[in-house]
Amino acid sequence: MIKLLPYLKKYRLHSIFAPLFKMLEAMMDLLVPLVVAAVIDRGIAENNRSFIISRFILLTALAVLGLLFSVAAQWMAARASVGFASELRQALFDHIQKLSYTELDTLGTDTLITRMTSDINQVQNGVNMGLRLLLRSPFIVFGSMIMAFTIDVKCALVFAVAIPLLGVVVYGIMIISIPLFKKTQAALDRLLGITRENLTGVRVIRAFCKENDEIALFDSQNAALTKLNEFVGRLSALMNPLTYVMINIATVVLIRQGALRVNMGAIRQGDVVALYNYMAQMIVELIKLASLIITINKGLACAGRVSAVLEVTPGMTFPEAEKRGQTPEVPAVCFRNVSFGYALSGADAVTDISFEAQKGQTVGIIGGTGSGKSTIVNLIPRFYDATEGDVFVDGLNVKDYPEGELIKKIGIVPQKAVLFEGSIRDNLKWGNKDASDEELWQAIDTAQAHEVVEGKTGGLDASVEQGGRNFSVGQKQRLTIARALAGKPEILIMDDSSSALDLATDRRLREAVKNMSHQNMVVFIVSQRASTIREADIILVLDDGHLAGKGTHEELMAECETYQEIYYSQFPEEKKDKSA
Repeated sequence: MIKLLPYLKKYRLHSIFAPLFKMLEAMMDLLVPLVVAAVIDRGIAENNRSFIISRFILLTALAVLGLLFSVAAQWMAARASVGFASELRQALFDHIQKLSYTELDTLGTDTLITRMTSDINQVQNGVNMGLRLLLRSPFIVFGSMIMAFTIDVKCALVFAVAIPLLGVVVYGIMIISIPLFKKTQAALDRLLGITRENLTGVRVIRAFCKENDEIALFDSQNAALTKLNEFVGRLSALMNPLTYVMINIATVVLIRQGALRVNMGAIRQGDVVALYNYMAQMIVELIKLASLIITINKGLACAGRVSAVLEVTPGMTFPEAEKRGQTPEVPAVCFRNVSFGYALSGADAVTDISFEAQKGQTVGIIGGTGSGKSTIVNLIPRFYDATEGDVFVDGLNVKDYPEGELIKKIGIVPQKAVLFEGSIRDNLKWGNKDASDEELWQAIDTAQAHEVVEGKTGGLDASVEQGGRNFSVGQKQRLTIARALAGKPEILIMDDSSSALDLATDRRLREAVKNMSHQNMVVFIVSQRASTIREADIILVLDDGHLAGKGTHEELMAECETYQEIYYSQFPEEKKDKSA
């Protein structure tokens, strides 16, 4: 939690004045038993009505002041805690945006969502309760003991014995429960992961009639989370009865001791009432303190989880300026003995990949599922850093580009088409925020998406629902291609982005993109279809992460057995004709 305190910096005054006003409120409460004792000993005992009225007015004033101090403290604590949570959530979001794909893969989406939402909410509640009660409750408890000593030392010894015993109980339960709260949040991560997976894969689940299996899996994880929460809840619930028993025993002892002291004439009846009121205030504050400890324990556990993400160091560093100039004679993209393995995978996804792509060329990448096609194109924009070897763009190592400079050269059409809530125009301008309508329509025409946009009410201003759920997969693919083209990239990467298109549309798309590549744009096409990459200037054939072949279609058909197998599996009639 200490590491998160800098996010309270903007709310220093609120964080100081909130507990200060609570302390002032507590002082008002501590004065009340003394006034009541005076009313009993001097007002009622001596039948002094004017004294009783004056003390009643004083009690009213103390109540009004206490209310004002309480309201001020509540407002400041709420302002500080909400502002702190807002600053922390923004800092966490900004930090996550700086993490590379490797860190994001390692941390996991489900746990990041939990820490952005549930964990920060728990920390916010902890800060709010802490500012309001963390000082007030102990102040009332120890203040009651001090005030008791001003009344009678022997009776006050009951307070001196009870308070340390209560502290041992509270501290013991806190030490045991904090690790358990961390476990409950981790269990919540797993449950959220299952929920997220179900929501994103609901079509697959229904297609294979796995609803009951998924329900059973969710039930088991939910039951485990419930059981863990119940255990922690029972442990935390022990705090109230234990403190109640100890306080009630202390109250009995106090009343007995007070009665003896009254009989001896050492104190008056009003003093006994004051001592009892101080003990009653302790009971109330200890109940609040028990709830506060539970909330703070949750907050501390969640603060540790949030802090752990903030401590993750981004795996990529960027220079402030390019380290060396570019020359026009170098290849647009060059891989030199590149190998890469995903975190915790245990094996390289691609091994010893070398090739060059010149400006204006089209590079096709083909291979079996899991052969490393997407991995190669993800290394070009530096989504991942190669574990061995070097990747060059325009003669400059991708690691030597300042942050944001490399990606400006590249247009990416991801394997999974994703649109964002807004309008078609908003989505296309992700590629180029300054693009004119003419440029957007040019990109749309190239992407074969003209009828998609014209078919929607509003054209470019047509509404796009979250995730593009009001578009078909093929429509989304064409719009994501248009988005990439709108940026007029020097390098266009199409990662299996036409899988949902029919063959005719795919052919028109390739022809349109090829015409653009004559403007020195390098095009990388990843595809399972041999027909899609057949006319590429260079075809890279991958087999289990290794480069099995490199060349044109004709060269590979003559020399590369892996390419032949892929091609003839899709065009068996040509193999028959050749055999004949």
